[in-house]
Amino acid sequence: MTELLKQKLNDSKVLRWSVLALVSFTMLCGYFLTDVMSPLKPMLEQELMWDSVDYGFFTSAYGWFNVFLFMLIIGGIILDKMGVRFTGVGACILMVIGCGIKYFAISREFDPGAMMFGFKSQVFMAALGYAIFGVGVEIAGITVSKIIVKWFKGKEMALAMGLQMATARIGTTLAMVLTVPMAQYFGVYDELGKFHPSIPMPILMCLILLCIGTIAYFVYTIFDKKLDESIGAEELAAEEGFKIKDIFTTVANKGFWLIALLCVLFYSAVFPFIKYAADLMVQKYNVGPELAGTIPGLLPIGAIILTPLFGSLYDRIGKGATLMIIGSIMLIFVHTMFALPILNVWWFATIIMIILGFAFSLVPSAMWPSVPKIVPERQLGTAYALIFWVQNWGLMGVPLLIGWVLDTYCKGAVVDGFQTYDYTLPMMIFASFGVLALFVGLLLKREDKKKGYGLELPNITKDIPASEK
Repeated sequence: MTELLKQKLNDSKVLRWSVLALVSFTMLCGYFLTDVMSPLKPMLEQELMWDSVDYGFFTSAYGWFNVFLFMLIIGGIILDKMGVRFTGVGACILMVIGCGIKYFAISREFDPGAMMFGFKSQVFMAALGYAIFGVGVEIAGITVSKIIVKWFKGKEMALAMGLQMATARIGTTLAMVLTVPMAQYFGVYDELGKFHPSIPMPILMCLILLCIGTIAYFVYTIFDKKLDESIGAEELAAEEGFKIKDIFTTVANKGFWLIALLCVLFYSAVFPFIKYAADLMVQKYNVGPELAGTIPGLLPIGAIILTPLFGSLYDRIGKGATLMIIGSIMLIFVHTMFALPILNVWWFATIIMIILGFAFSLVPSAMWPSVPKIVPERQLGTAYALIFWVQNWGLMGVPLLIGWVLDTYCKGAVVDGFQTYDYTLPMMIFASFGVLALFVGLLLKREDKKKGYGLELPNITKDIPASEK
């Protein structure tokens, strides 16, 4: 250990991958809650009398504070000024508080006629908790991105980011696959013999996991402090600190805005889709509600395997802009297939979802490691925050748009107590985001050729020492 401390701690392969595991687990816990309500949409409508507008409003709450109160941008500035330890711990606490409010809202019986700001009281309270959680998980996301740059710059940075995203996707998979069985397992029969699933139970599980994830992050802060000590006070002092004017430098960078636009367009066609994917499986592909989350659950499973693979590819051979363009083309194909009235059977939906998993892996594995090539490291916290802020406009607005479109234009008959919907128009909307993402990806590749960002070049700038192999 004494020998290790004569170097920077991130020169140790074991230590840098260990800290990656800790912060990745924290993000896994966050992503579990992010998507835990998606498979429950039919239950929310049947048990709690929500409709698609209520669900869309609740889902859009994720971005309320991040967008309108600029909490993400403020969080990014705090990250660059105060560092990853202070910011990350605060983000974890916000996630726990938000989840607690959401659990309180879903587990409590509200007067069906009670309203808050024009929405059902239960819906509004759940949305408020989700909005607070959204601030925490998004700031945690930019903090973890900066942590990876701090520990892996000049090394396996894209692979590390890919593995972190893959671990987070495990949280999404658990949410899609386990939520409905958990709600049914803890369900009860009323005095008339009617079965009622326990919708609050999966959210309680999320709350427990978030507490464990917060502990994991506290453990990480110990290693981060030791890393700063191994770097040394003189070297840290020599590094140019963040200045407020750096915000203006960042927003004046055309490459930054192209990355930000690609991010919001791509993720607007993926994450809001996940919120409705289980219902799509029920409505179009006749999958039973208890299994409806399994097929969308394949999407993050594919990303778990492929994102580190594509990240390693980017590390070693480059072609980051090209990977983003290919992923956008695949996104267009997938949503077009979901929109067309063909092969409305479960196995076709499974194949298309697997293809979406490829796209879901290609673009993020190249996009996030490309940001440090465009923006100086001292500005990374703010840059990631601004990108996430732009992304949150999509994560907030698109679910609300899709819920309104379904409720206004896509309603069918009520069958056995369930409202039916035609998902053709929503899928066409998602496909249009893919078309726009492709256009922005082509512009980004052209800008890279002009400015020489190095997006098509490998990330690994030197060989890993033989002692680490």
